[in-house]
Amino acid sequence: MNKANRLYSNIHIRNTVYTVTGVGVMANALLLLVHISLHITGHRPKPSDLPIGLLALIHLVILLINGFIASDIFIPQGGRWDDLTCKWLIYLYRLMRGFSICATCLLSVLQAITLSPRGSCLARFKHKSSRHNLCFLLFLWVIYSSFSSHLFISIAATRNWTSDNFMYVTESCSFIPMTFFLRHSLSTLLTFREVSFIGIMAVSSGYMVALLCRHKRQSRHLHSTSLSPVLSPELRATQTILLLMSCFVVMSILDSIVSYARITLKDDPIFYCIQILVTHSYASFSPLVFICTEKRIISIFRYSGRRQ
Repeated sequence: MNKANRLYSNIHIRNTVYTVTGVGVMANALLLLVHISLHITGHRPKPSDLPIGLLALIHLVILLINGFIASDIFIPQGGRWDDLTCKWLIYLYRLMRGFSICATCLLSVLQAITLSPRGSCLARFKHKSSRHNLCFLLFLWVIYSSFSSHLFISIAATRNWTSDNFMYVTESCSFIPMTFFLRHSLSTLLTFREVSFIGIMAVSSGYMVALLCRHKRQSRHLHSTSLSPVLSPELRATQTILLLMSCFVVMSILDSIVSYARITLKDDPIFYCIQILVTHSYASFSPLVFICTEKRIISIFRYSGRRQ
């Protein structure tokens, strides 16, 4: 049985992938609609509103593209995609994933700035407008996506299913084999890129953890078990973002482990499906965290329930 048959004949894997994708699409669409309604109704915007709204939109697009790609993995099709379709679809998918990482990185940095005390060096960045944040996000995205141009060369339509020289992507698309030097040079650059962005998130997350610990010690010193009413919304938002950062880092590590196992085990398609689930779990999980922890979103649902 070839790789395609082994994948689309496995009903459990197919249903799991489509279920995770479907839940993520609905959750991100709901989060995006809520943020649009908050903007229309004139709620006071937070610095984190822009990256959260963008994350919802980006993850929605990622999951829709993933659903389209999954249809070429799990559903046998009569006609296959050509080279141009494969190149643009995979490239667009990677660009949106890069946008997701950059928006997550920006969200972490903005929350660290919001939580920083007045006397810190980060305090001067607190009153930057959304336009500055958007420009910084686009700057990060250009840097990140500049490493993905190789996809126009390395992705091609699959010509021969029995060939072991091509790495499986979908039933229609495969990675063209590269030379040893080019493969290892590209792996080094991509590893440096991932480590750099994850490092920024780790530094900002560590800074937020240090501020939370200091605030907790100050609360104990004042013989109070509750947080300050003024700072509690900021601290709750910080805890939510720290949870997302932890989830993102864990999923990135698992993605690397599964990718290495996939290459070691000669492109096993089952590991590829596991990699798909791991890669898109963050896009499906993050909107649920925001919906369940954001006080403004919860109040909207409560108000809607009372009106009904």
